[in-house]
Amino acid sequence: MDRASLRERIQSTLAANADVRRQAELDLKHAEELVGFPASLLDILETDPEFQIRLSAVVYLKNRVNRGWSPEEATQTPIPDDEKAAFRDRLLPILAASQPQVRQQLIPILQKILHFDFPAQWPDLLDITLRLLNTNEANSLYAGLQCLLAICRVYRFKSVENRADFDKIVAVSFPQLLGIGTRLVDETSNEAGEMLRVVMKSYKHATYFELPPHLREHEPSVSWCSLFLRVIAKEAPPDSLPEDLDEREANHWWKSKKWAYANLNRLFVRYGNPSTLQKNDGDNYAEFSKNFITNFAPEILKAYLAQIELWVAKTAWLSKPCLSFTLTFMDECVKPKSMWIHLKPHMDNLVSHLLFPILCQSDEDIELFESDPTEYLHRKLNYFEEVSAPDVAATNFLTTLTKSRKKQTFTILNFVNGVVNRYESAPDEQKNPREKEGALRMIGTLSSVILAKKSPIADQVEYFFVRHVFPEFRSPHGYLRARACDTLEKFEQLNFKDQNNLIIIYRNILESMADKELPVRVEAALALQPLIRHDVIRNAMQQNIPQIMQQLLKLANEVDVDALANVMEDFVEVFAAELTPFAVALTEQLRDTYLRIVREVVERNSQKEGADESYGEYLDDKSITALGVLQTIGTLILTLESTPDVLAHLETVLMPVIMTTLENKLYDLYNEIFEIIDSCTFSAKSISPTMWQAFELIHKTFKGGAELYLEDMLPALDNFVAYGSETLLRNPAYLEALVGMVHDIFRDEKVGGVDRICGCKLAEALMLNLRGHVDQHVSKFIELGMTTMTNNELKVKSYRIHLMEMVINAIHYNPTLALHVLETRGWTNKFFSLWFSNIDNFSRVHDKKLSIVAIVALLTLRADQVPTSVQQGWPRLLQGIVRLFQTLPAALKNREEATKDDDFTLDDDFEGDDDTDAVEGWEADAAWAGEGDEAEEDVKDEGAAYIEFLTEEAQKFKAASDDDDDELEEESLLETPLDKVEPYGLFRDALLELQQEQPQLYENLTKNLNPDEQAVVQGVVHQAEANAIAAAHAAQVQAQVQAQAQVQAQAQAEAQAQAQAQAQAQAQAQAHANGGAH
Repeated sequence: MDRASLRERIQSTLAANADVRRQAELDLKHAEELVGFPASLLDILETDPEFQIRLSAVVYLKNRVNRGWSPEEATQTPIPDDEKAAFRDRLLPILAASQPQVRQQLIPILQKILHFDFPAQWPDLLDITLRLLNTNEANSLYAGLQCLLAICRVYRFKSVENRADFDKIVAVSFPQLLGIGTRLVDETSNEAGEMLRVVMKSYKHATYFELPPHLREHEPSVSWCSLFLRVIAKEAPPDSLPEDLDEREANHWWKSKKWAYANLNRLFVRYGNPSTLQKNDGDNYAEFSKNFITNFAPEILKAYLAQIELWVAKTAWLSKPCLSFTLTFMDECVKPKSMWIHLKPHMDNLVSHLLFPILCQSDEDIELFESDPTEYLHRKLNYFEEVSAPDVAATNFLTTLTKSRKKQTFTILNFVNGVVNRYESAPDEQKNPREKEGALRMIGTLSSVILAKKSPIADQVEYFFVRHVFPEFRSPHGYLRARACDTLEKFEQLNFKDQNNLIIIYRNILESMADKELPVRVEAALALQPLIRHDVIRNAMQQNIPQIMQQLLKLANEVDVDALANVMEDFVEVFAAELTPFAVALTEQLRDTYLRIVREVVERNSQKEGADESYGEYLDDKSITALGVLQTIGTLILTLESTPDVLAHLETVLMPVIMTTLENKLYDLYNEIFEIIDSCTFSAKSISPTMWQAFELIHKTFKGGAELYLEDMLPALDNFVAYGSETLLRNPAYLEALVGMVHDIFRDEKVGGVDRICGCKLAEALMLNLRGHVDQHVSKFIELGMTTMTNNELKVKSYRIHLMEMVINAIHYNPTLALHVLETRGWTNKFFSLWFSNIDNFSRVHDKKLSIVAIVALLTLRADQVPTSVQQGWPRLLQGIVRLFQTLPAALKNREEATKDDDFTLDDDFEGDDDTDAVEGWEADAAWAGEGDEAEEDVKDEGAAYIEFLTEEAQKFKAASDDDDDELEEESLLETPLDKVEPYGLFRDALLELQQEQPQLYENLTKNLNPDEQAVVQGVVHQAEANAIAAAHAAQVQAQVQAQAQVQAQAQAEAQAQAQAQAQAQAQAQAHANGGAH
């Protein structure tokens, strides 16, 4: 399509007539993949006089580059290399000459191309960038800045070994960039602010992962930090302060300030604090960090405090990110002693004039509470997602402060006491509910510190609740009632001494669950969840748990809060007996709730093209809520294992849930759906027609591109094989589907070893459960396993073991058939060598039992059935099984220990560092006060230690991925027929049969055993006899128990019959007497 035709089609997409627009869009969709399409769009951008045409053209250009620049990621025909070269040459001049709206679309194109092409395919870009940065023409300078920013983005996550080129780029370009930033900071135009923002972001990306050597030098460090401090201190130009606060936050000057704060924070947190440096950074940044924390960090703190002073005095406005970065920096100043000395004198003022106002409800919060309670809840419940929110930073700061400098806890609690006492004593018309709400939020933030081990004030919290929290359940202000519920939830570990207070709390929470305000109802529901640990409340809830569940379901349909599903799941588990009569109705309501949420997800999914940035967040919230509902359903099913009739009904109820999720390919929810199918089939121990429909859906889903979910499907598929074997034999199509899944997983190049291990397990389930009925498939299973083992170097032991076990299962299934296949393909010797050289690697109980039963199967063969190629090594069979029996007891013990619940306890011991201080209303304690001056020592940075631990573990994991000696650990294996096999008796019987029927072969096998091995064989025989005696005794006891139960049942039936006969006789006598009286 030539340029003129292309322009005409683009113009038609702007037409008023919908049919004309639709046809033009179809024509353009066809033209997108034609040769020359990007070049023609560049022609339009370069010369067309109409702005709307250029704007539409650049959107089409961005889509074409996104979909076709990288051949590996292309969703359309890739753009040819010769077109790419010409495109790169033309892009920057057009970017420099374009208007802002068009330029904003060209920048992502530049970033996309650089991600794939720099430096290899575009080596002269840096020279072009430097020339643009040297110009005095604003548009060219802006283009140069965007080029440098895009280069920095390419390298932002690359580690030291991949940054040599970039370090040179920084050394050459950043002195120029610094000069540009220094000139721009003195200007006031919006264009200057935009360019300054790019300068700030370039530094951010260049230093995010590593600090280039040039920027570690003293003079550049001083110059850049001075520039950042100038940006922060710069009085905002009048044009950057529109009335609308959202517009103000988005202004380029405030974005520049935001990134100046971010850069200073990053320098301190990542590189400038010696106590947070990781081991592998020590040599690179040790000198820089000592210099920074001594000479730079105190000046940064001073500058931040100066801005806060202006903000408190209301003579300057600060954006939310600026406040948040300020608080984050102060948070980092708490632990190092050299910075705590500078911060400590300001703490009283910071608590009362910065932290507290930020934690109080703003006008925006209250308006949101009243006008959009759903969004209010999202903001308050998911506030940790709001990374730039000042109240999140304030909360984190308070937590760090009170855990690290415990004397400050008393200072803050004194302040809280002052606020709540002032509120309590003030006349109603003078009470400030925002302050009371903020005080409760503040104390709720400190709950883990206040209730921790050795806390001297934990005993006083109950009195605080009675006096200052209980009254707010009746507050006229909804947000204060919600905060009362939230405060109760925060102090969930509080042990109340007065049981009456628990009853009061329970009644208030129940009333709050019926509150007129949605946030109050939700907060009350969340507060009720941890209360069930108290016996008095759990007993009270048993009486009205159905009604409570109804309220929770109603709430779940009013607002999508995933935490509500967690509450329901807990209640279903704890109150299973009470909810069983309502299980079907409850499941129906959960189903309807789930289908409503999913319907909204699917509808929004269809609108994904062109959706705003909040789209992903919306989907995540919806998906997480739906996930919680599915988990509640799964928990409910597991509680109904003893009620098969109810389960059968639930399967029908839940089919729409299964069908809707799988047919709409809601991948995030697949795991829970497969768990529900697993729970239904496992609990019922049979497969209903409804569940076979579910099987058909699973198979369709697998074939439709969900091969990577085989691991999630496997437990359910195993149930279909184990409990549906008769149906599989009657319906060959189902059996072929399962076998086909095994074949597909080995043919699919997208999948890895973990997925193919699942294929091995599925093949095992078929061979163990359908012995004698899948002969035609066994040879293929052997071929899959052996081909993979012989054609690939398998470094991961678990994968190799499972492939071997696929062949071992075939031997157990039919040794003659398996040996025939191995012999035909020339694999016999190779496999037996692999098997017996790895015998000690079969470490789990399941692995050992499988090898034992397979060797026993081989021992049943006649001498003439043993292939010639392995006859010489046949005696190794007995040596192998001896080794397996030697190590079986240890494996059994290991499995028993692995299944025990681990009991983890957290040690919250306080090791204080503050002076003892008397506090009104809260008594200090020596355990918190410590000895000496609190600033004498750094506080250990546990966060840095944890990051270091994770880094070390990641390195170990990386090393392990290339290690041939990884160990298989006991896991929650699927139930198999092998679980019922008694290996000792099985081996004894096979050995006796061999001795009696083939004495010569028996002699050949046993004569090579050394005395220790012979002793093991004797031990196995003795253990088999002991097991047989124990089993006979257990059977006898069981028979006696059953006989007694029958006698008791018969006696009860006779007694009941006798009672009925007596009652009938009395009734007849009474009737006769009444008749005589008449």
